Parts: sequence; C-alpha cells; structure tokens
Amino acid sequence: MMEFLKKATEWVLDKEEEAAKRCKIDLEDLQKQIDLIKSKRDALKKECEENLGELEHILRRLEVIKAKEESCTR
Repeated sequence: MMEFLKKATEWVLDKEEEAAKRCKIDLEDLQKQIDLIKSKRDALKKECEENLGELEHILRRLEVIKAKEESCTR
C-alpha cells in the first residue's frame, strides 16, 4: 500500500512540475502545500526525537539493571 502511495505522489508531483513549466500553477496553492509539508515534517521530527529520547531512557535503565544483576553473580 505504501509503495502505491509513493508512486501516486510522484505522479502528482510530476504533473505539478509539468504545469509549472507551462506557468499553469497557482503559486499560492503551491505555497500552502509547501507549508503543510514543512509542518508535517517538523511534527514528525519532534515525535521521532521524543520517541528516541524515551528509548534512550529505557535503554539506560535496562543497562543499570543489567549491571546490578551482573554484580550479584560475581
């Protein structure tokens, strides 16, 4: 499904590019699309950073637990 969406998006972008070459594109609409994609990108980036932070926290806790367990077996 994702591959289909990628291909469809590329097709639409190709058509937009062709229209731009013929000066048949609404710049205001294009700017709205750019702003929307930037907003989505920034939100996704923030979400990924938060998730990475949480994973790092969990990893540190697990490493501490492992170190405590290893000290018990010595």
